[in-house]
Amino acid sequence: MTVDDQSLTTQLTAQGEERVRALMGEMTLEEKLAQLVGLWEGRGGSGEGGDVAPMQDAMQAEVDELEGYATHGLGQLTRVFGTTPVEPADQARALARKQQWLQQNTRLGIPALVHEECLTGLAAWKATTFPAPPSWGASFHPELVEEMGRAIGDSMRSLGVHQGLAPVLDVVRDARWGRVEECISEDPYLVGTVATAYVRGVQSAGVVATLKHFVGYSNSRAGRNLAPVHAGQREIADVFLPPFEMAVRDGGVDSVMNSYAEVDGIPVAADAELLTTLLRDRWGFTGTVVADYFSVAFLHTLHGVAGDLGEAAAQALVAGIDVELPTGTAYLEPLADLVRSGVVAESVVDRALHRVLAQKERLGLLDATFDPDAVGDVDLDPQPHRELAARIAEESVILLTNDGSLPLAAGRKVAVVGPNADVTNALFGCYSFANHVLAQHPSFELGLEVATLREALGTELGEVTYAKGCDVLGDDTSGFAAAVAAADDADVVVAVMGDLAGLFGRGTSGEGCDADSLELPGVQRGLVEALLGTGTPVVLVLLTGRPYAVDWAVERCAAVVQAFFPGQEGAQAVAGVLSGRVNPSGHLPVTMPRSVGAQPYSYLHPRLGGASSVSNLDTAPVLPFGHGLSYTTFEHTDLRLGSASVPTSGAITATVTVRNTGTRDGADVVQLYGQDVVASVTRPVIQLLGYARVELAAGESAEVTFDVPTTRLAFSDRRLVRVVEPGEVLVSVGASCADLAATEAVSLTGDVHEVGPDDRRVVDVTVRRLGRG
Repeated sequence: MTVDDQSLTTQLTAQGEERVRALMGEMTLEEKLAQLVGLWEGRGGSGEGGDVAPMQDAMQAEVDELEGYATHGLGQLTRVFGTTPVEPADQARALARKQQWLQQNTRLGIPALVHEECLTGLAAWKATTFPAPPSWGASFHPELVEEMGRAIGDSMRSLGVHQGLAPVLDVVRDARWGRVEECISEDPYLVGTVATAYVRGVQSAGVVATLKHFVGYSNSRAGRNLAPVHAGQREIADVFLPPFEMAVRDGGVDSVMNSYAEVDGIPVAADAELLTTLLRDRWGFTGTVVADYFSVAFLHTLHGVAGDLGEAAAQALVAGIDVELPTGTAYLEPLADLVRSGVVAESVVDRALHRVLAQKERLGLLDATFDPDAVGDVDLDPQPHRELAARIAEESVILLTNDGSLPLAAGRKVAVVGPNADVTNALFGCYSFANHVLAQHPSFELGLEVATLREALGTELGEVTYAKGCDVLGDDTSGFAAAVAAADDADVVVAVMGDLAGLFGRGTSGEGCDADSLELPGVQRGLVEALLGTGTPVVLVLLTGRPYAVDWAVERCAAVVQAFFPGQEGAQAVAGVLSGRVNPSGHLPVTMPRSVGAQPYSYLHPRLGGASSVSNLDTAPVLPFGHGLSYTTFEHTDLRLGSASVPTSGAITATVTVRNTGTRDGADVVQLYGQDVVASVTRPVIQLLGYARVELAAGESAEVTFDVPTTRLAFSDRRLVRVVEPGEVLVSVGASCADLAATEAVSLTGDVHEVGPDDRRVVDVTVRRLGRG
């Protein structure tokens, strides 16, 4: 496909608008509806390799081949590269032939938009697998995430893919939820800034990014996938919506995907207040809303708010879903019958059609040419992408505790033990190609050069001994004896525990892999306890998709290291931290919970949500949001505010000096927090206002200034209007939400300020280096 190399624009030119209108005027109803659906060739039902979408076996399309399905045209092609293992270059040629067929065999010759999953990199065979989103959050480095987004977008564009189904902006509220591994953080601002950076990166490559899952999905009852969401409108407005608003208004995203959730009894897929009134009328979104897979049909089959597929299609289309994915089961014949009978106005079809064609025009698809013979060699895992994956992995590894055993001293005898020590899949999330697709095709090689942690430690440290000890799941303890023997013969044990990502119960983390306990899965805790019983120092390494309740390990292990599915370069990153080659700089994007009984939990709780003498359940976390250690030390001093009083419509300026007080270079994440002392509704005891990742040489200092718009303190008042109220605010700086070095008070003055669309949402940060001394 030939398209100018430029960033995606979300604005349609006057000439483009005229062209789209003229094209719409030529179209029959069948041709219009064909543009509003996707096609998942060969996979409308479960097909070869097992399900990779919820209840996909119940949604079999009658026709699932392009030639029989798309006689009137086609809106989208679903997962051409991400359904089964295919050679990228061969499939790129096959895709070009499909596009040629559409141009030559449909009356209007409109090419299909092609979408793929891309949460941890393009979900295609042999494509670079980057760290999972909690690792993005742990890095506190949106600029680096933007680089990753551009790299992913470049890979998609090189194949003829136009849309990526990422990022996920769900705010973590319950560690039991299997899809925590797809989320960036439990803090809405961190989610919003990092996700917006990802959007900018992907769309700078001329590819559409897609926000998921709009909205409330992560607050599902009991942490169960696809369960009802019971959240008040204030919680939706103040916790779940702000990241989406940032990505729409500040990131210019061109697509949004609805949530499967039903929020207080109303399925999002049929909620016009969310999909149209809020998203489009208030936020000014101009792109397409695409259905999460089968969610239109779910209005009939799961939610029970539609009597049949036609009624489901009508509700979704009127609410604001423009494109039915992955395959059109409701937006074709069932919807056509309702339009012809006058039940659904054709103008509603035209509204969605205009958005779809406008997007294709902006992408250059309406003028694209396709030549299978022009497709050359394709490298989806180039060296720069691997280097970028390594940088993100290194910056995201979190040193939770350390009694001085790390970094590992040269010459020590090291035993590497645990179910995740010598398997590559332990490094990948559920939406990686390895675990999402390839795990169901065992005859295929991974297609990437990926070291296990055992292998990476051998490279870093020399010879290590190894014993598996147990599996991730199961109750078999027969391997404990060999693991204990290895520990007895070593100076230190590196115990590598955690998750195996999978789908719908085929793993311990991932979509449909929810937890009813936050103990390490299987008998892993028993293995660690046996290792601790030897008296040999144990360094616990957690390769997981969610935070686990590991208070016992924090108290007894020599060190604990957390990595959230760090990707194909993750083993080297973790090994580098253990050896000292890498100075750890990751910080917790989620709280480390005390127990499953404390769930759901967020550090953003009001006073009533904290630990209390009137309950026997202790909600206090084991380690707080923002926590992370280093092999050097940092000092935060001289916090000062630009003014003791600020208008409610203004900005708070806070400056702090950060100094590397240790003996080696490192990176600190300076965290600025706020507390609204008295408000008309209950507020969090503390909330992140802004952050800055600062690289400092040993002995070096820097002055960090945060320009914080007062909207960072906005909330929905008793009228459910987003406001900034006058009153006292405490501003603090520290190394985590619970480790504050200094606090100053500022008074917000004037009238209650109602937040408008032109109000700034993002904190500006400047760093002035002061040198050493």
